[in-house]
Amino acid sequence: MQNSFTKRFLELLCVCLFPFAVLHAQVDTTTFHQLSGVEILGKVRPSTTRESTPLQVMDKAGIERLGVQDLSEAVKRFSGVTVQDYGGIGGLKTVSVRSLGAKHTAVSYDGVTITDAQSGQVDISRFTLDNVDMISLSIGQADDIFQTARMYASAGALNIKTARPVFADRPFHVKAQVKVGSFGMVNPYLRYEQKLGKHFAATGQVDWLRADGNYPYVIQNEQQEESGKRKNSDIRTLRTELNLFGDLGKGSELAVKGYYFDSERGLPGSVILYNDYAKERLWDKNYFVQGHYKKQFDTRFSLKAQGKYNYSWNKYIDFNNNYETGKQEDRHTQREYYFSAGGLYTPAEYLSFSLTTDFSVNTLKNNLPDCPFPTRYTSLSVLAAQYKDSRLTATASLLNTFISEKVEKGDKPSDRKRLSPSISASWRILPEQNVRVRASFKDIFRVPTFNDMYYLRIGNTNLKPERATQYNLGVTWGEQPSSFLSYLNLSVDGYYNRVRDKIVALPTLYIWKMMNMGEVAISGIDANASAEITCSESFSFLLQGNYTWQKAIDITKETAKNYRDQIPYTPRHSGTASLSVQNKWLNVSYLLTCAGDRYSLPQNIKENRIDRYVEQTVSVNREFQLHNCRLRLQGEVLNVGNLNYEIIKYYPMPGRSFRVSVSCSF
Repeated sequence: MQNSFTKRFLELLCVCLFPFAVLHAQVDTTTFHQLSGVEILGKVRPSTTRESTPLQVMDKAGIERLGVQDLSEAVKRFSGVTVQDYGGIGGLKTVSVRSLGAKHTAVSYDGVTITDAQSGQVDISRFTLDNVDMISLSIGQADDIFQTARMYASAGALNIKTARPVFADRPFHVKAQVKVGSFGMVNPYLRYEQKLGKHFAATGQVDWLRADGNYPYVIQNEQQEESGKRKNSDIRTLRTELNLFGDLGKGSELAVKGYYFDSERGLPGSVILYNDYAKERLWDKNYFVQGHYKKQFDTRFSLKAQGKYNYSWNKYIDFNNNYETGKQEDRHTQREYYFSAGGLYTPAEYLSFSLTTDFSVNTLKNNLPDCPFPTRYTSLSVLAAQYKDSRLTATASLLNTFISEKVEKGDKPSDRKRLSPSISASWRILPEQNVRVRASFKDIFRVPTFNDMYYLRIGNTNLKPERATQYNLGVTWGEQPSSFLSYLNLSVDGYYNRVRDKIVALPTLYIWKMMNMGEVAISGIDANASAEITCSESFSFLLQGNYTWQKAIDITKETAKNYRDQIPYTPRHSGTASLSVQNKWLNVSYLLTCAGDRYSLPQNIKENRIDRYVEQTVSVNREFQLHNCRLRLQGEVLNVGNLNYEIIKYYPMPGRSFRVSVSCSF
């Protein structure tokens, strides 16, 4: 029996190594983290102190205790993260880890990475928090080696894991919810779960959101203070999702997901003195189908396969008399075809090997002049090994990437080939104490996006990939010091990142052009603390806090005015703190977010400075059990102090606002 499994693994090894032999590869991709090698059933939470690279987790229970109702608000609770928020309910929201940029950050939805070959970044406002069971953020290479090859090549990864149905006393569940809030927000949500026989289950959900979004603001514009009301900030979105889960027996499991998103929104633009123009509109349509299959042959060998088809369309219209026809209309269509297959082999109790190969095809079509209609072919193969016992976790991987492109007209870039290694280790210093030291190194790179290479006349097909190296050294500690202190977790990590061949837009003789000119050095410290104090069975306190110090400086050219200046939108100091009180009468949570001064442009001068801010949110909730119905009421006051502040220059954030939700589950 053992020989047959060994033979099967060797056959898979030969198949998956084929791209190495033929292609020589390199790395681009979007990585992500699949929670620490633990198969999550129900609501198992991975240990954040045992990981050899920084990992932060927020599960459903934590989300409900904090009263968080939006995905971007939850992500802001993680250290080392910058959420670039253009303001309002419909504003674009992207995630950057340790100042490496949103294009170096992967976003994974139930184990499959969300991609955008055109812009290279993901708008997380497209996803709701209502069906999320757990979100996690990994920085560097995660300890789970049995994941897709695509999840190995980003600086950090945000993983969104949705809830799977669990049936106890009935074959179906229903959840109905409605949220209402300031600025005309209404958001109904419906989820249905059905057990289909002994081995299958299905879920379906739909939510619709509308808001006017025209909130008042006060902004300091040069030497003048300007007040007004946002215009053209309305939004309408529709999200639907269908899932099928199957237990096929003999260690086999299947999951299939269908997702659809449709939105229309106004783009209010920046607030500039004496200019209240706001007539731009944006339409988005996106649907994808993805499938996941896993087969556990025995304790030593397992296989996994995933596939996905993604369609994305958007239309942008700018109504302006400056155009001959009175408007400018741009339409873009992206398609992606993706497949991944891999194996995990555990020859000994503490030793594991994995081998995975991915292949994807990305296309872009638009109505812009001289569109080359590019097609990108990406082949990724990763070989990883891990040793893990009660005190030591050591992981190493080597990612091989080959990328080739073709165009219908114009120039195309050369093929890209690269090998990217990573290595990490976590050591429990004393057997009796859960104090661990961890260290990691990772080499990554970012392939230029379609916009970087082909957008009108500024694109440059000769661009090199951005190259980045990450170093991390940290200490973690987690214990239950006393009977009333349920847990206490502490972690401190120091890090250094270096980005070379950074892609920037520079002026040439007549027009701007994308070029490899930038170099950035990033050093920093992330500190995290969390604790739960249990006073009685019905009364407890949950405290969480994090702090980030970051020095991210431009070292491209010594004679430049911005040499060694902090890069745009990166505060030196930032952090969050929260306190939740849970009892049988009313649960209350208080959240505080703060960020230091930042700069909107590379040169750190007063005219480019964005002032520091401290934002506060208070949330209260209460659950009732009415026969078979679980009724949950929640109310929030966001930006309690009615603070006027900006995250992106000239895009004012809303002042004090309110939000109320009512949900019933049975």
